[in-house]
Amino acid sequence: MISKDKTYRTRDGREVRIYATDGHPLEPIHGAFQDYSGAWNSTMWRHDGTNVYGKGETDLIEVKPRIKRTVWMNVYDNEVIHGGWRTKEEAQGYHEKNRIACLKLDLDFEEGEGL
Repeated sequence: MISKDKTYRTRDGREVRIYATDGHPLEPIHGAFQDYSGAWNSTMWRHDGTNVYGKGETDLIEVKPRIKRTVWMNVYDNEVIHGGWRTKEEAQGYHEKNRIACLKLDLDFEEGEGL
């Protein structure tokens, strides 16, 4: 379901503005997408986000929030990895004697990725 509270782009990556989601039952979503010159073009979409004019490249695709965080992982000689600690000091406090590395991982992922 398309919502004014979410962020969307067109299938080909252009910015979208949603103005209304309660229009005519056959074309309930009203808004605009930015064309390649930067101008805004008004259009309508169906409940599923497909453009009523059949242009697949202007279908709506939800933009999920990106999450960035740094974690520290302890790596052991038996191929076991433990961690997800917020700081190196936390990882250092929970290591075992057969540890071979303490790695800093900078994560950048889309909400829900891999689920």
